[in-house]
Amino acid sequence: MSLSTSLITSMLKTLFLICIILQVDASSSEFGTIDSFIDCLPRHPNNASNSITKAIYTPQNASFLSILHAHVRNLRFNTSSTKKPLAIVTPLEVSHVQATIICAKTHGLEMRIRSGGHDFEGLSYVSSNPFILLDLFNLRSINIDLASDTAWVQSGATLGELYYNIANVSNTHAFPAGVCPSVGIGGHFTGGGYGNMLRKFGLTIDNIVDAQVVDVNGMILNRKTMGEDLFWAIRGGGAASFCVVLAWKIRLVHIPEIVTTFVLNKTLEEGGNDTFYQWQYIAPNLTPNLFIRTEVSVQPLDGETSNKTVHFMFIALYLGRSNALVQLLNKNFPSLGLKKEVCIEQRWVESTIFFYGLPMNSSLEVLLDRAPPLGLTYDKHKSDYVKKPIPKMGLEKLWKKMLEVENVVMQFNPYGGKMSQISETKTPFPHRRGNLFKIQYLSYWKENSVEITRRNIQGVKEIYSLMTSYVSKNPREAFLNYRDIDIGTNANNSSAFALDFFKGNLEKLLKVKAKVDPSNFFRYEQSIPVLSSK
Repeated sequence: MSLSTSLITSMLKTLFLICIILQVDASSSEFGTIDSFIDCLPRHPNNASNSITKAIYTPQNASFLSILHAHVRNLRFNTSSTKKPLAIVTPLEVSHVQATIICAKTHGLEMRIRSGGHDFEGLSYVSSNPFILLDLFNLRSINIDLASDTAWVQSGATLGELYYNIANVSNTHAFPAGVCPSVGIGGHFTGGGYGNMLRKFGLTIDNIVDAQVVDVNGMILNRKTMGEDLFWAIRGGGAASFCVVLAWKIRLVHIPEIVTTFVLNKTLEEGGNDTFYQWQYIAPNLTPNLFIRTEVSVQPLDGETSNKTVHFMFIALYLGRSNALVQLLNKNFPSLGLKKEVCIEQRWVESTIFFYGLPMNSSLEVLLDRAPPLGLTYDKHKSDYVKKPIPKMGLEKLWKKMLEVENVVMQFNPYGGKMSQISETKTPFPHRRGNLFKIQYLSYWKENSVEITRRNIQGVKEIYSLMTSYVSKNPREAFLNYRDIDIGTNANNSSAFALDFFKGNLEKLLKVKAKVDPSNFFRYEQSIPVLSSK
């Protein structure tokens, strides 16, 4: 027997009212929680001055969106539909970080931690769950002690600010980190940041001697009080899984007063494929003083927009003078065709500007610009490690595929040198001896188009898939700092995805996590999970 129309109508009205009530209840609960969180912050014992009220932003605040968007570096995560935090806390002092952790934990709120915002998947400032954002950009002091060759750097500082401050006191000191000046210290350091001096001095984490952190209980700890296990974990294991790092004590390195850089460009038609093929064998085995990155892209042929070719850019930093560099490469890598005229001798700090692609006459103050100097884009990134040279047949397939998808760039970064001398268990970062080079796959675009976004992301995935036969296996290794959600997440408390990042070091990371954060407060989609005793 069928129901009457009036009865059906009555039932639908009732269901509709129930849904409205549930939505109101959920909303009230959510905002009740955030109100309780905000009320909690100034009552934290260490906040007697109540100065934290100046560091809190809610959606009702006129500056909320500008604060949120100020450090979003991937436009894919800066849309009207991107879920926003319930509140942003921008600590002005250490006690504000303590209060934020304690109050978020007390009121059951998820917390994301951001320093520079160069998170390729937005995981440091986006969540599908209700969350608050702890943005460290105000904590950016840099204190250099040349007498001990060390410096304390707060996590909210940028690489550019660090390089600028070092150059202000010395032309013969440096720090081996990345080439993008607007990258935040916090995330870059803890993931195992690298730059064009990694073959000489290793990674950021290989030159960290102490740290100041706030743990899940709001305690301020240093290397001695946190213990060696946690200190090990935050140097390459992703500190956002374990604590909030306030500052790092780094060891500065000694470099010549004058270094040399160059850029050489070749196309397929100019023998670029043969030169790159040889680069695979030569670049990882040259003196550690020399780093030659190869960037491969698709560009117009002879200025024509209709015909495309594969373009090879060889960009280098040499910790020495140009005469010695030309002599070295003409002997060991003659097909590159290096001539002294293309070499640029400069101070190390000037080489950081050159390597990023900024004009040579740029003022050093450009390093202090916290916004990316080359502007914001939509982008997608992936990574790989290569242990054996890619055969010529494989390269031919790769270049053909790149011409097909067009808007994908590949960066090849040579290893060897210092990277082969450090045990893969010394830090959580395991990608050491046995790797010839690392690959970054990237695609940038400016257009806010669903179709263009889909096509460019698909292009990166197709190139990545084609490379399967030529890269590391079991696991297919990946670089933690090149965030790539395709690798997997810790949904259902899984840690399988993390083998790609940490290999055999994952087991120790799981033990450290269970010890220092058993409630799994510090979490995001690719954080180290807390596994059951089983």
